[in-house]
Amino acid sequence: MAIDSERLRLRPVSPDDVDRLYVLDADPDVMRFVSGGEPTRRDTIADWVVPRSQAQFASHGTGMWTVSLRRHDMFVGWVHLRLPRHSAEHELELSYRIAREHWGAGIATEAAAALIAVTFLSTDTRRVFASAHPGHSASHRVMRKLGMRLSPLALSAARLSGEQIDDDVEYELLRDQWAATRGRHTVDRAAGRHRRANGTIGMTG
Repeated sequence: MAIDSERLRLRPVSPDDVDRLYVLDADPDVMRFVSGGEPTRRDTIADWVVPRSQAQFASHGTGMWTVSLRRHDMFVGWVHLRLPRHSAEHELELSYRIAREHWGAGIATEAAAALIAVTFLSTDTRRVFASAHPGHSASHRVMRKLGMRLSPLALSAARLSGEQIDDDVEYELLRDQWAATRGRHTVDRAAGRHRRANGTIGMTG
């Protein structure tokens, strides 16, 4: 199962990806806004990150997708749509991580856009949201390019007054907003072939 966009191929993460994920997280620049630059332990990736994602794929058809350049089949990072904890809403949380040498090439935006498109057409998801550190300007740009807007939480009085300057900033994209600006023809071009599934992401091929 894969999702293809113009330049990229997304595949569900597997145990074969552990070393690639470990090398990605070993770059302190990549991890600056995640853990203050600290790498993720390899056993954490092997014993928790990958199995947890595979469990979500099995139960809900969503999780972490590795991102590779289609032309060279080169791993460049990952994009993730996961079920948020303690939420009964039809919503998913978006995150992404791209290798430093591929920053600025629009890869995070393209990968996330393809995954969001398939998700909104193939599931009953009503909202996709993402959060970023206030100083992570590159991530904020990605979310705005995806058509995401500041969520009501981010527009709270406390944040606007400057009292919550250290908290992550939340953006959101509602299904109706996405449909009004993208349309079905965009999905066919950017996300590849798809089939409608009952509450899960489903791709042909």
